[in-house]
Amino acid sequence: MHRQDVCDVYCYDEEKVRRIQRRLNEENMASIVPFFKALADENRAKLVYALCGEEELCVCDLANVIGATVATTSHHLRILYKQGIVKYRKEGKLAFYSLDDDHIRELLLVALAHQKEGDHRGE
Repeated sequence: MHRQDVCDVYCYDEEKVRRIQRRLNEENMASIVPFFKALADENRAKLVYALCGEEELCVCDLANVIGATVATTSHHLRILYKQGIVKYRKEGKLAFYSLDDDHIRELLLVALAHQKEGDHRGE
């Protein structure tokens, strides 16, 4: 069986590989894995999308948006909070959530745009 997604011969550019390895050593890739794991849950991704608007939302509203209980939604929000994806403020007995910064919004919207492009390619 011949696969087209692999090299036909084993040959690599040692200089290029070492250059990329040096760049990888300068970055802390392991530190971003929990961030992406937090977004890997569909309900958490929906919560982040819901918060992509300019306004903040309370836990009760977010629970209704994703069709989950307040307890389940709070659990998801705690995970997102621990990863620095969302922030919250208390107003009396209410907790209002918003995205921690615009980078989060940009990442999610770019991922959605990328997926839509993939859909047009039949992937």
